Amino acid sequence: MTAAAETRHALGTFDVSITPVQRAPDAAPDAPGRMTLKKTFHGGLTGTGVGEMLATMAGGNSGAYVAMERVTGTLEGREGTFALVHRGLMDQGAQDLLITIVPGSGTDGLAGITGVFHLTIEGGEHRYDLEYSLPAN
Repeated sequence: MTAAAETRHALGTFDVSITPVQRAPDAAPDAPGRMTLKKTFHGGLTGTGVGEMLATMAGGNSGAYVAMERVTGTLEGREGTFALVHRGLMDQGAQDLLITIVPGSGTDGLAGITGVFHLTIEGGEHRYDLEYSLPAN
């Protein structure tokens, strides 16, 4: 019988670049906007992330976004990739955000990774707490 992997935390910051993708000429004016994401992670997780996001606003301070992101990096000295799925809602400014590691998406040294990516923005700085489990080497 194998012991369950211990839950750990990788803390750090990341830089992000969000680039709007031009809408198709026949797109409805209120269609969701599409953007590309590029990130650089610093701290417990080092590496890069690339992805795509769809977002819509519902008037005032309400809206939603979804995104898929591929992270390539090093965690605990182990190199590999994994995917993140984002789901964000905002209701009159109140945010509800869930960013989860896609099950089975880990490769190489990060094969078997599971967890949740917690994001905060403080003073314009993007901070993360990657709460994760990895199988033993």
